Amino acid sequence: MSLRVILAEDSVLLRDGIVRLLTATGFDVVAACPDAETFLVAVREHRPDLVVVDVRMPPTFTAEGLQAALVVREELPEVAVVVLSQYVEERYATELLAGRPRGVGYLLKDRVADTSDFVDALHQVAAGGTALDPEVISQLMSRARNADPLERLTARERDVMRLMAQGRTNSAISRELYIGEGAVEKNVSSIFTKLDLPPTGDDHRRVLAVLQWLDHGEAS
Repeated sequence: MSLRVILAEDSVLLRDGIVRLLTATGFDVVAACPDAETFLVAVREHRPDLVVVDVRMPPTFTAEGLQAALVVREELPEVAVVVLSQYVEERYATELLAGRPRGVGYLLKDRVADTSDFVDALHQVAAGGTALDPEVISQLMSRARNADPLERLTARERDVMRLMAQGRTNSAISRELYIGEGAVEKNVSSIFTKLDLPPTGDDHRRVLAVLQWLDHGEAS
């Protein structure tokens, strides 16, 4: 059976061109939408095998398409998603790949050199694979290298970290936050992991974590 596809692309010429290409190569294009809102309506109605989504769409032309792709991944995880864009939106691309990097693709329009490669990538993603432009991979890796590790902490871990910076013991943190000492220990362990502080015989991880916290200007 033909793979059922929904396309979201605001450019009329590009939208029609992709529809012709997909139809000619055996896909069943059940809807071609000019904006994210009508795209989500069509996806919920038709539940296709695959969606192909532009990133920047009306009304603000920022990241509506990619945000809609995230909604599809959340609501209909069985639907494969390919983002086709001129840009790498790092934040949303990371969310798109997080947790379930299967049945997903992120391709850059200007770097799709051959239509057969594009069609092959769609089949690969529809089959549960992954198709990422090398430039997307490069930018996401750069973002990961430069990310502030404190941004990884949850709200609860930040509360625990703040009290650690005040010199509180686990027992005192437990009383302050109204949680058990076991929960405090789990949060502290998670903090060490996220701040890349493995256990060693030479370093005091609690002190090193607090130093990172203070070095980033966090209030104590």
